[in-house]
Amino acid sequence: MKYEAIIFDMDGTIVATNDIWHRVDLEILKKRSIPFTPELKRELETRLLGLAMYESCIILKELTGIIEDTQILIREKQQLADALYHEGVSYMPGFEDFHQKLKKLNIPTAIATNATEKTLQKTDKKLNLKKHFGEHLYSIAHVNNVCKPDPAIYLFAAQQLSADPKKCLVFEDSAHGVAAAKAAGMTCIGINSAGNKKYTERADMIIDHFHELDVNKILF
Repeated sequence: MKYEAIIFDMDGTIVATNDIWHRVDLEILKKRSIPFTPELKRELETRLLGLAMYESCIILKELTGIIEDTQILIREKQQLADALYHEGVSYMPGFEDFHQKLKKLNIPTAIATNATEKTLQKTDKKLNLKKHFGEHLYSIAHVNNVCKPDPAIYLFAAQQLSADPKKCLVFEDSAHGVAAAKAAGMTCIGINSAGNKKYTERADMIIDHFHELDVNKILF
């Protein structure tokens, strides 16, 4: 087998939440009467995808001129996201079938996400992430809030799985995440959930859906 472990990003990779965070940002702009121009839309999509909460709020302020304290903006984003989570979140198409095949091969898996611990726990509560990953659910809280593109969260996950980073396979949907995986010395498959392959152009392989994957070709 080529890999000792497989590590997944969460938002936009195995869980369909990109639309939630997009709606949160739109609501924040609408509340402040900030025009959502095509240029701003492009900048937000390019720079915020895959970022941790604190960093995304810093950039949101930079791009829009929002003057509120960053911690206030973080709380507002979290509250808006919490409300949208009640409408429901779902796994990305094909993920559960793909993971079931990995489980039959007894290959260890984990989640390593830039999300806050609160968001990770909320997602677990909604979708029962532990059903697939057991206790191997890791947020940036596990690495002193050091976020991707730093490789810390991926190196930590590999350590918890007792796997050599060079023998780990990562699934990611953002440029920041791909950069983190590559910096960790891992092989990375980019999933084009955002509909723009530029975000995952540094990945070793790019797919649109998990249905495209042949487990045997990937692992053996």
